[in-house]
Amino acid sequence: QIQLVESGGGSVQAGGSLRLSCAASGNTFGHVYMAWFRQAPGKEREGVAGINDDGRTGYADSVKGRFTVSQDNANNTLWLQMNSLKPEDTAMYYCGASIDYVYVVAGGPKRHEYHYWGQGTQVTVSS
Repeated sequence: QIQLVESGGGSVQAGGSLRLSCAASGNTFGHVYMAWFRQAPGKEREGVAGINDDGRTGYADSVKGRFTVSQDNANNTLWLQMNSLKPEDTAMYYCGASIDYVYVVAGGPKRHEYHYWGQGTQVTVSS
């Protein structure tokens, strides 16, 4: 089992920035593959950004160039730096994790590849 705790959400105006973090604990003895997802009201949960064990990253087209994902493997912590935020970025942001091999490519992470989830942190962007 892996437990995930997200933090860093909040309310900002369009153009602002936020930095989310996700801490993993539990069965983290091997590599933990982690990624960010988000879910807006009435919409499906969608992949935002993920990072591979070789350091390469994959982003959803809607956030490419504005969001940056990074991971501290030693501490099993994942971050998401979000710049130039837009109202359409408003959503609950979730951290997902897997102990099975995952490779994120262009287009961002895929929900079905991650088996552990945090409670989420709300991001609200006002115009």
